[in-house]
Amino acid sequence: MQRLRYWPLVALTALGAGPAAAEYGLNFPQPAAPVAQEIYDIHMLTMQIATVLLVIVFAFIIYSLYFHRKSRGYQADQNFHKTWFGNWSWVIVPGLVLGVDLTIAGSAQKVLERIWVVPEDQELLDVKVVGHQWWWEFQYLDHDLTVESRYVPKEESGDLYLRAVDNALVLPTNKRIRFLHTSADVNHAFWVPELGFKKDAIPGYVTETWAEIDREGTFTGQCAELCGTWHSRMPIVVQAVSQEEFGRWVDDQKAMKLAAVAEASSDKVWSKEELMEKGRDKYNTICAACHQVTGLGLPPAFPGLKGSAIATGPIPAHLDIVLNGKEGTAMQAWNSLNDLDIAAIVTYERNAWDNNTGDVIQPADVRAAR
Repeated sequence: MQRLRYWPLVALTALGAGPAAAEYGLNFPQPAAPVAQEIYDIHMLTMQIATVLLVIVFAFIIYSLYFHRKSRGYQADQNFHKTWFGNWSWVIVPGLVLGVDLTIAGSAQKVLERIWVVPEDQELLDVKVVGHQWWWEFQYLDHDLTVESRYVPKEESGDLYLRAVDNALVLPTNKRIRFLHTSADVNHAFWVPELGFKKDAIPGYVTETWAEIDREGTFTGQCAELCGTWHSRMPIVVQAVSQEEFGRWVDDQKAMKLAAVAEASSDKVWSKEELMEKGRDKYNTICAACHQVTGLGLPPAFPGLKGSAIATGPIPAHLDIVLNGKEGTAMQAWNSLNDLDIAAIVTYERNAWDNNTGDVIQPADVRAAR
């Protein structure tokens, strides 16, 4: 009787926790592609089978605990193993389990084949996905367009920290998209649950998957392969839009690219203040993941730039390591950046964090160093 007094409190606690628990969203996200829907359906089938088996097993256990307990005077059957069921249960039960497994596996095999075999009966949009430490590169091969996607720092992303990026992967709906996966350094994995697949990006290899997004929206994912210190800073944001809006977006991106190239290739002489402002933004976006916003780095893998021999030494050596990288280290070549961006980054590194060299690097200096 003493214990029964606490049951109303337990019940009220459970009822109160219901709305809170519902916020956790324990099920898969709503699929945004036919293959993802098939995966979701297999998941639900598995959960239904598991739930039925759970109820049956628990019913047997509860029945046995209640009716076969010692307080009722029940005596354990010492010859159960000699009965018909005792002999054949070792075959019947595994057979039932195998039947359940094959029921699930049969459906799963068909879905896996649909995921890994890219259909060729329609025109495909090819998107090359390149994993980097620690950001994503998306190349729209049919449009000669490249988008770099990096996480947004906590000060700017707020509640979406490690879920927000500066540039989303924009894709059209109702069009088959072939993803070509590879990596520039270590193993990564492209994973967006709403699209229905996860695929490793392996250096030196190109693998493929596909999806056909059937509704507009924003879908988030992340790198699903432990790839180093800032593995968590590789979120993925997919923005699905109509085919018409996608076409407009491609045109806008190309116009912006041409404008940036024209600006970088002009003979304008930039002031130190202009280069420092532009360089701070580019450094925080591109370089800070390794060398840190403070310039202190993460030694020994990622050396600091504050007071370093590179950032305060000869300018040609500084430009060379930015343009060509350093073999045997994590420092990769950044010669894909335009002359203005590199000039701004190097100028910023040589004058930030009390380096104060006073050096101003112009785009023309970068062109001469290439």
